[in-house]
Amino acid sequence: MALRLWRDDHRFLELIGRFQRALARVVSLALVVVILVATAQLLLGIGAHLVPGQLPLIGTELNSVLGEVLTVLIAVEVLENVASYLRDEGLQLQLVLITAITAVARKIIVLPSDSGNSPLYLLGLGGATLFLCAAYWLVEQQAQHRRSAAAPPPEPVREPPLD
Repeated sequence: MALRLWRDDHRFLELIGRFQRALARVVSLALVVVILVATAQLLLGIGAHLVPGQLPLIGTELNSVLGEVLTVLIAVEVLENVASYLRDEGLQLQLVLITAITAVARKIIVLPSDSGNSPLYLLGLGGATLFLCAAYWLVEQQAQHRRSAAAPPPEPVREPPLD
């Protein structure tokens, strides 16, 4: 059986495909747990900041909360990537790029203003943002081109006959 499976590419690839789908399901369930725990932690953190007597969400606290919100959002986007794979939509490149752009934006947002980061580090974050956005634009342009090519041609306009 194992030797026949090894020799038959179609069966072997089918087995690999089943394994990938099962693994994607396990990863999806793990992501759901991570998202639920992270959301609960975020809500508890916000609640702690709103305790009377404290200045709610000012300065570094706001930065921290925004970072946590974006982290949960990134986890939801990763879950959407896995879900689209399970729906047989393949790899959604736009969604992967949006997730990466969100991750870089999160890094920039939570960057402390007094951290003394090197200019090269900041230039790298800016370059990553620029190139990811350019890649997203190119992929979206290609998708729009495919959609317009697949659309049926418009009906010709017929003018009424002249009397």
